[in-house]
Amino acid sequence: MKKAISTHLFRDAVLGVPQLDLIARAGFDLVEIFCARQHFDYTDANHVREIAGWFSDSVVQLHSLHAPLSRDPQGSSHHAVVSIAFTERQRRQDSMDEIKRVLEVAERAPYRYLITHIGVPGEEYDLRKFDAALTSLEHLRLFAGQRGVSILVENIPNDLSTARRLLDFIRHTHMPDLMVCFDSGHALLDGSVEDAFSLLKNSIASTHLHDNGGVNDDHRFPWEGKIEWEKTISDFHNSAPTVPLLLEVRRNGQEIAASLEKASGIFEKFERIIEESVRER
Repeated sequence: MKKAISTHLFRDAVLGVPQLDLIARAGFDLVEIFCARQHFDYTDANHVREIAGWFSDSVVQLHSLHAPLSRDPQGSSHHAVVSIAFTERQRRQDSMDEIKRVLEVAERAPYRYLITHIGVPGEEYDLRKFDAALTSLEHLRLFAGQRGVSILVENIPNDLSTARRLLDFIRHTHMPDLMVCFDSGHALLDGSVEDAFSLLKNSIASTHLHDNGGVNDDHRFPWEGKIEWEKTISDFHNSAPTVPLLLEVRRNGQEIAASLEKASGIFEKFERIIEESVRER
């Protein structure tokens, strides 16, 4: 099993060589970079060059980038929100321009997937927003493909992006090849990880694994919330064995090195679950 982690773990810190060295020393194989400008400034050529240089000299692979949620480095401006589902053309265009900047990172630091949201948390369903997202994705998928990147949509806590709505979106847009990043914590907030996985399992290309108490999207470590991880990991192994299991957790004030050690221990538990699943079969 390859060990994968998102830099969401320390998104409050500036991403640099010291943090990436800690990830490598903790034994991780794949990394997803969370694209918030205060963490990874994908618009800064020097920052991109630093990160690209580290990956070019490392056995650790850059697996994916998470599209930005805001153009504002502080993430506090409503006007800077990034969404491919804006029905207002100019806001949608501004969002696509921001996502293109992230896709251009692949020209220096190749990566496989860009993870994006349809809408924002809590957004209500509107078929016009599906059409807006389709327009955005048609354009962005072409731009991404020219750089060797595939775009994945993520299930998030809104009425546009539940597991069932993502299947509706794929049918509505006639994009049968559009794949999904399965988020366990968001699935729990929608009602059931097992049900969401059952709906999406044939469309999952990557994951965001984290836990919560069923109320807040607080990105806890596995076994610190309500998800039944034995069932979840067994389902992945049985139905989507090649899909990377990628942790997207928060450290909540803990030192980065200690958090990475804790995350590495989670994968030891995952491996034991898979070994037991294999024996039972």
